[in-house]
Amino acid sequence: QVQPVESGGGLVQPGGSLRLSCVARGIIFRDNAMGWYRQAPGKQRELVAIISSGGRRVYADSVKGRFTISRDNAKSTVYLQMNSLEPEDTGVYYCHQGGRYWHDSYDPDFGSWGQGAQVTVSS
Repeated sequence: QVQPVESGGGLVQPGGSLRLSCVARGIIFRDNAMGWYRQAPGKQRELVAIISSGGRRVYADSVKGRFTISRDNAKSTVYLQMNSLEPEDTGVYYCHQGGRYWHDSYDPDFGSWGQGAQVTVSS
């Protein structure tokens, strides 16, 4: 399967901001939900945010009020704006395309993963 491509990771101090971008490939972007996940060292991959084809957003409790997911259908791109970053936000952030979206849930068993972008929050 064709993979989406993430960009925008890096090192940031606590309280800082970063924006991740993900360009979808090989799918009809406007018809698909998209998701952002992350994996911290020694932990399982967890859902961060999803956005439906219609723009409905769902967030993990740990990032509500700090992170914003958005999409630009003209650019086949989904974004994750991360504000007020905390050391606990450190991890590899993965974009997922083509998952099955249903009633605010997202199944990544369908579709494909990006290669990941490292986000490190540290002073």
